Amino acid sequence: MRIVIIEFMSLDGVVQAPGGADEDTDGGFAHGGWSFRFFDPQVVGGAFSDAMTTTEALLFGRRTWQKAAEAWPERAGDPFADQMNAITKYVVSDTLRDDELTWNNTTRIAGNEAIDHIRKLRETDGGDILVIGSSSLARTLMREGMVDELRLNIEPVILGGGKKIFPDDGALRAFELVSTVTSPKGVLACTYRPIAEG
Repeated sequence: MRIVIIEFMSLDGVVQAPGGADEDTDGGFAHGGWSFRFFDPQVVGGAFSDAMTTTEALLFGRRTWQKAAEAWPERAGDPFADQMNAITKYVVSDTLRDDELTWNNTTRIAGNEAIDHIRKLRETDGGDILVIGSSSLARTLMREGMVDELRLNIEPVILGGGKKIFPDDGALRAFELVSTVTSPKGVLACTYRPIAEG
């Protein structure tokens, strides 16, 4: 299985709280919901729909899973929501209890077991494992060399600080641009794959 990360991202690399004012205010982040004005159903919405065509499971950090688990079940009846609700889901968390996993088909992965567990998933046959948001988890997967594809919706805004998915460990990681589409609102929907060094 491939691990694919998809993100809304500002020009300065911030992925924090694209969807709502109260989504994630860590560090005093005051720009929650910043991506809404750049959304369009064809390019940006299409990037998510396209990613889901090869996705067999979703992988979340705790905070992103909790926000998604609040939002998607009540949208039942919409084809995309129905797909989100039915698909296999994994959440990395040491604090969620099993009785809190009320969103269909969710399995908890303990934080101290996450890398080993995800490596085993990645070594099995199947479709993609899609990581949506989940900046800390995405950064860990990048650092561990476990990302097979990056799908970045790069939006024409600078946020001046916030959470990012890129490790700051000084390591060089090269990627090739596989495709790019520009939306009418100036979003670059880019797909990147890692290049093996050496």
